[in-house]
Amino acid sequence: MPKNRQPPEPVEPVEFPESSEFPESAVPVRVPPQGAGWLPHGFHLGPHAHDHGQLVYAAAGALATTTERGTWVAPAHRVTWTPPGFAHSHRFYGRTDVRLLTVPLELCGELTGQPCVFAVSPLLREAVLALTGDRPESRPGAHARLLGVVVDELSDTPEQSLHLPEPRDDRLRAVTDLLHADPARAATLADLGRRAGASERTLSRLFHAELGMSFHRWRTTLRIHHALAHLTNGLSVTDTAMVCGWSNPSSFIDAFTEVVGQTPGRYQADLRGGAK
Repeated sequence: MPKNRQPPEPVEPVEFPESSEFPESAVPVRVPPQGAGWLPHGFHLGPHAHDHGQLVYAAAGALATTTERGTWVAPAHRVTWTPPGFAHSHRFYGRTDVRLLTVPLELCGELTGQPCVFAVSPLLREAVLALTGDRPESRPGAHARLLGVVVDELSDTPEQSLHLPEPRDDRLRAVTDLLHADPARAATLADLGRRAGASERTLSRLFHAELGMSFHRWRTTLRIHHALAHLTNGLSVTDTAMVCGWSNPSSFIDAFTEVVGQTPGRYQADLRGGAK
């Protein structure tokens, strides 16, 4: 590992107000550019950008990161990466133990230049927790060396796709807006096309050409995003399946497992275990 890696310069914490979804709390929440803190369910951090790279990890809970290129969801076993200069926002689901880690410019080139979500190995998790905790540096340069380990781990970690791309075409956006408003909507692509003023064939082509996936895949990913939020906030697997538009829990479990890599029941059990 190169010896010239320097720790990030200290930055002052910034105060953000509580989400408007929680008007009963008038206490501001301090969200530092690097560090740790607990955020309430539904807390929304509006669009902003950094001169540095940033990793955001939910040690408990889950988060969604949105840029102009779409939304990435990171459950408790994944971490979001936002390169320098990308305007982005965050929304947190469940009571979230959020860990924010600054990646200085000289290390950003070792990671992808696009926002993404990475899997979190046990080593990566412990390194992020150590860097964002309140334990003082044991030896000079220890934090910089540990940050180098984090970057090295991510460089060798495959990206985990929970990305929901957003369209630019007005016809396609009309369709995705309808689904965002009601993810459980059971309408076919032909039905939605009639609302958007486009044929089923045209919309199908646009989904593949502009978003890189089928209509079915896009809607499934949207529903999985909502399912993760509901599961993280304690809704049962069965109720989550119904609320998000699946006809039965079995089909929901199959879809969730394919996209997330574990069953919704195991996901909730891991959340409970991580909150202890």
